[in-house]
Amino acid sequence: MHIKDYENAENTNIDFKEKVEYKKHKSWLKSVSAFANTNGGILLFGVRDIDKKPVGLANITKDSEKVSELINDKITPIPRYELKTFKEENKDFMEIKIGDGPKTPYYYNADGRKEAFIRAGES
Repeated sequence: MHIKDYENAENTNIDFKEKVEYKKHKSWLKSVSAFANTNGGILLFGVRDIDKKPVGLANITKDSEKVSELINDKITPIPRYELKTFKEENKDFMEIKIGDGPKTPYYYNADGRKEAFIRAGES
């Protein structure tokens, strides 16, 4: 898949993220929970959400390892997901396909709290 192919995807099923937030991981993990609790979806890292500009990721290896670690540690039960990395125009990107889950609800766990999210439109 190419970056321009994502432009035609429905916004309800895709979230664009400029980078992997390590400290503010709730910003994208709530999307993982929401996709798993509804119809599934895609997180695309390396693309600015505001203007859909492809900016790429600085350290794709570290980012992909951290994403897997955080999903496995912070979302319960662990959702079905597939992580793929790809390069386009010398920029690295990461796609995470989250499947709709058979074991809903899927919770984001942090600070002793469990929160379940769902998709409603583009949020």
